[in-house]
Amino acid sequence: MKKHLHKIKESAKKPLHKILRKQPSAVEKTKVPYITNETIAEHREEVLSGARKYIYPLQHSKHRIVLLSSIILGVTLIVFTVFSVLNLYRFQSTSTFVYRITQIVPYPVARVEGRMVSYENYLFELRHYMHYYETQQKLSFDTEEGQRDLSEYKKQALQQVIDDAYIKHLADKNKVSISNQEVDQEIAIVREQNRLGTSDQVFEDVLRDFWGWSVNDFRRSLRQQLLTRKVVSTLDTEAQAKAKQALAELRAGADFAEVAKKYSTDEVTREAGGDYGIALDKSNRDISAKVTNKIFNQKAGEYSDIIDTGYSLEIVKTLAFEGDKARAAHIQITLKDINERLEPIKQSSPPSRYLNL
Repeated sequence: MKKHLHKIKESAKKPLHKILRKQPSAVEKTKVPYITNETIAEHREEVLSGARKYIYPLQHSKHRIVLLSSIILGVTLIVFTVFSVLNLYRFQSTSTFVYRITQIVPYPVARVEGRMVSYENYLFELRHYMHYYETQQKLSFDTEEGQRDLSEYKKQALQQVIDDAYIKHLADKNKVSISNQEVDQEIAIVREQNRLGTSDQVFEDVLRDFWGWSVNDFRRSLRQQLLTRKVVSTLDTEAQAKAKQALAELRAGADFAEVAKKYSTDEVTREAGGDYGIALDKSNRDISAKVTNKIFNQKAGEYSDIIDTGYSLEIVKTLAFEGDKARAAHIQITLKDINERLEPIKQSSPPSRYLNL
């Protein structure tokens, strides 16, 4: 006990600053590191290295997913292409499914004047032949005779779309085109004469039942027909000059019958001064719808300007009305057949066909 008291007394005699100097500071006790730019960089790298073990597997998984997706897409495209090519060029399928493929992918069926003729155009033409003969003529293409007929229809359809391509080439060259208004006018005239039904529903039913067409399909076909007629008319400058001369003589006071005998190419009516010889009605299928429309929309004794039917240039005179019928006379100047224009082009620049028919 005395020893302990002695030590306490000795300690009390020492200066206070010497006693504190020996005590460890708070910093020494906790050993907090000194923070610098280098220590921050080291700490960041330590954190990132810990996270990479989770990031790298995820990136690897994404890479595998992209690779597998690309392989699947590539295989699908190859299978689709092989399926399409075989069905189009080898088996020559005309099914609706194959037709839809050609509406999406522009497979060629021929080449004309450096332009590809699409397979879709060919099937569009062929399928309405088939629909008509199957539904209206009750022809079965499953029979041996039906297969022979189908082979001929295929040749006709291919030749038609090739000819259409040549006509489009001539149209572009001569700056000939058909507007939507011209298509609408042609449809209005035909429907007014009850050739395709007067109501929208009957009109649509006739197109569907006879040709398997929608209204837009009909407009598409009609546009090509009108383009063909306009090209024929534009290129036949001789017929145009003859028709203009006949009209000029009529306007100068010449007798219609005499002008008809002088200029008309219709051998049946020419010697009768152009008189049709029968009473006509609006639905007469032997006369162009445009000509019939003019006969019934002008007064008796009046004659028309030049009417371009696409097959001939006509000047028509209404002679008299008999109830719902009319008597009339015409001056007809026949236009050259389109094939007379196409044959020289085909010989100098023959088409390339990609179907073996």
